[in-house]
Amino acid sequence: MPLLIDTLSEPAFEIVEPGRTVAPVIFNSPHSGARYPASFLASTRLDPLSLRRSEDAFVDELFLSAVNSGAPLMRAHFPRAFLDVNREPYELDPRMFEGRLPPNANTRSLRVAGGLGTIARIVGDAQEIYDRRLPVEEAIQRIETLYKPYHQMLGRLLARTHARFGSVILVDCHSMPSLGASKEERNRADIVLGDRYGTSCASAVLDMAEVCLRGLGFSVARNRPYAGGYITEHYGAPAAGAHTLQVEINRGLYMDEKRHEKTAGFSVLSEQLAIFVEQLIAFAGAEMLVRRAAAE
Repeated sequence: MPLLIDTLSEPAFEIVEPGRTVAPVIFNSPHSGARYPASFLASTRLDPLSLRRSEDAFVDELFLSAVNSGAPLMRAHFPRAFLDVNREPYELDPRMFEGRLPPNANTRSLRVAGGLGTIARIVGDAQEIYDRRLPVEEAIQRIETLYKPYHQMLGRLLARTHARFGSVILVDCHSMPSLGASKEERNRADIVLGDRYGTSCASAVLDMAEVCLRGLGFSVARNRPYAGGYITEHYGAPAAGAHTLQVEINRGLYMDEKRHEKTAGFSVLSEQLAIFVEQLIAFAGAEMLVRRAAAE
């Protein structure tokens, strides 16, 4: 069951810092939060288990080994069903709200049309979250008190790392249902790597990740069905030395998707991902040394 919290009295997100940062790699888990505000649960028409279907459950724990390997991990504690930081700040559906949205709101994106804007309308198989319209002030409050501070902290972490090392790799960590909605997606890969079709990170980063993961026994796909969301698109700038790679993990590898519980596969997957994390950090460190040598 999700933990009920008052979002004003407990940390909504955090950076778990290593004792010593050894390479320009940052891990981010924006959708693994499971602390549900009591006021939110009181306003929804769904039961807690249904709401949790939108979580990237336990993904922050799967990548927690990064901290011991010398890389920070940022994670949200608030749930995606409450607020999605992997969207534009004002990607909002006007049908959901009472009142006028800000003039800079993006009301026409495909994500809004699908019910998955900054404030989601649905979870799971198109289950409506709310049985009423929300005051627009409530949406603005979530964005001002959670979304913007989250991105400010992530942006500072990226800038700090880039300033220290001359480059940075952001690994945006997610999970996906084991079965897709269409016949073409029925047999999903174990892991999907997204780089916005070659625009959010250097090809060497994506190639290294795929080779490593395949070597660990995973089936790997690129950009289909997930090429990366707002975080991948917004922070990825390879020409400036800022690389963002989205990693989507098949939930069937590590959890019972109906009961929302870890399976025996969780420990196995954690150990495999720890190897991936170590190799990515080693790769980033080696690349950093090559660039320094070339500059001297």
